[in-house]
Amino acid sequence: MGRVYNFSAGPAVLPEEVLREAADEMLDYNGSGMSVMEMSHRSRAFQEIIETAESDLRELMDIPANYKVLFLQGGASQQFAMIPMNLMKHGAADYIVTGQWAKKAAAEAKKYGTVNVIASSEDENFSYIPDCMDLPVSENADYVYICENNTIYGTKFKELPNTKGKTLVADVSSCFLSEPVDVKRYGVIYGGVQKNIGPAGVVIVIIREDLITDEVLPGTPTMLKYKTHMDARSLYNTPPAYGIYICGKVFKWLKKQGGLSAMKEYNEKKARLLYDYLDQSRLFKGTAAKKDRSLMNVPFVTGNDELDAEFVKEAKKAGFENLKGHRSVGGMRASIYNAMPAEGVEALAAFMRKFEEENV
Repeated sequence: MGRVYNFSAGPAVLPEEVLREAADEMLDYNGSGMSVMEMSHRSRAFQEIIETAESDLRELMDIPANYKVLFLQGGASQQFAMIPMNLMKHGAADYIVTGQWAKKAAAEAKKYGTVNVIASSEDENFSYIPDCMDLPVSENADYVYICENNTIYGTKFKELPNTKGKTLVADVSSCFLSEPVDVKRYGVIYGGVQKNIGPAGVVIVIIREDLITDEVLPGTPTMLKYKTHMDARSLYNTPPAYGIYICGKVFKWLKKQGGLSAMKEYNEKKARLLYDYLDQSRLFKGTAAKKDRSLMNVPFVTGNDELDAEFVKEAKKAGFENLKGHRSVGGMRASIYNAMPAEGVEALAAFMRKFEEENV
């Protein structure tokens, strides 16, 4: 069997070119006589891998010098605790809840201080992004938290909230490197890499230097202090070395594609293929509010659970994998991250048309 079109929400599709390169280097990385999987994280070879990865990421995102880049473990979910442990200096934070992950982050933060949910779209099953231009931002809030792209619900903040001067913290796991960002508008941008950048096991945290201090909540473990990792340049303990190596290759691949502006253009073109079809389909319909649609995750339904299941089954037979939607939305979801080629999206739309003709 050849390569399938993999629409998984994460771990997700990686660029084929990157996988082939990694395969070529599996037994002997750069003349070292060993795989990156086997080499010491203290070796010169790995030092060069992690430093090059950071420098390429800084270039791609135009990260200012006063922001640190940390390659950490524990996934995005560990950041749900690490953020309040490090940033809740006055014991309060504001959360904008636009999906399961922001909801879980808010629940976790409650263990460490007061959490004010200042906006939410839970009233309509998170199918839209609330207006965040004039929110009741708390005076004593240490930060305002968002999940920028909601993988499950297929929504995305097209405009960042007005935090009224408070530090913005954003989980960008599922839109990481999909379009240009103005890093200066955030205090912290972080994301698990397994959706758009690399294999599961790495989380990248981009954090403004002044937010990294020794003043953390009492009882914060050494491993959960940003300062620990900043001081050790992400090498306090053994990092997920092979994962970082693949991320580095993806950064190089993105530079070769023309950087984040080119990726945004390509991602818009791919998403349009699917959304344009959904908007005129008599069988399928998208579940996210049009103005808030994500370029990365496209949930859709037929309105009939049995037909949805049939579609997923037939699609799998035709080589389209991982299209089943998350249980909280039902139906289907196509995740069309950076590495999903436009041909894959075209082929899916054509398959959907055919299915529609046979079932309407």
